[in-house]
Amino acid sequence: MCQWPARFRRLFHARLAHAPAVFGAALCLAALWAQEAPTIRVNVNLVPVIATVKNKAGELVGKLQKEDFEILDNGVPQKIELFAHQTDQPLSVALLVDTSGSTAKELKYEGDSASKFLHALLVEGNPADAVALYTFDYDVKEQVRGFTHNYALLEHPLKMLHGEGGTSIYDAIYFASRALQNRQGRKVIVVVTDGGDTTSSHDLKAALKEAQLADAVIYAAVVIPITNDAGRNVGGENALTIMARGTGGRTFLQTSGVQLDKTFADIIAELRTQYLLGFYPHEVPLTKDPYHKLALRLKSPELRVSARNGYYGEAEGAAGTPAAQISVTPDRKKEPKKK
Repeated sequence: MCQWPARFRRLFHARLAHAPAVFGAALCLAALWAQEAPTIRVNVNLVPVIATVKNKAGELVGKLQKEDFEILDNGVPQKIELFAHQTDQPLSVALLVDTSGSTAKELKYEGDSASKFLHALLVEGNPADAVALYTFDYDVKEQVRGFTHNYALLEHPLKMLHGEGGTSIYDAIYFASRALQNRQGRKVIVVVTDGGDTTSSHDLKAALKEAQLADAVIYAAVVIPITNDAGRNVGGENALTIMARGTGGRTFLQTSGVQLDKTFADIIAELRTQYLLGFYPHEVPLTKDPYHKLALRLKSPELRVSARNGYYGEAEGAAGTPAAQISVTPDRKKEPKKK
């Protein structure tokens, strides 16, 4: 006997009790056809975009309106459905501190400056803000379990930093991004390091992809010059710049000692002067590449905007039809060590 979907049973139960057999058979065929017909999936996921705007003098601009922005997804203009000034929006920050052997002479400055940064963020900021603290050398270590607003809990491990081993920047960003993915509100990764990666099991592409899947913005504070024989790691700086630009963040170079205090102050200023925009992808032409290219533009030529340059979303399946669309989700591998 034909088994109808529940929606058909509820709709026609009363009528079928008195309907002719032919009418019932026709409805049965229609129900079966509805079950077997391909489903056209529509992407209804909101795509968030965090933006920082500056004028030509490099000064932050925080009083723009939705009408001042334009968003393009794979070249197609999108309607901005969500717009908010970020001053009062809660933050989830993953702070990553490089404790590899080459940073040993800078660790006291790094710890002291990071403590000031967290004090300004947590004690003076939004009570809903939270921080996760990681250190990385040849491995990645979670210093405090999960995200917390407790400044004292985060301050203690920053006083105990010591340097050893290699540098796993990409692993640190990869695992911090995973931790951020289920967090609500704005998500930020702040990396304090002296240069390139030497021991990660993930590469730059994997780390950047994970950060983009988490909708996280990366800020990198590069502590240089390096005093060992290897000298300055320009390749490492370039890699961090790629990741920062790809997520709408920024790289700070030649940050050491007192300069690191200013770097953290600049990051705080940007985090408190950002915009949150969001859109639902509409009529976006799909390709086999799940990475969608984003372009956020300002109508004023006097202003400059920093924002993520893409996101992972829908891709064209093997058949090249809407019914063959697939959703991309991150893979899950090893976890960082917990203290």
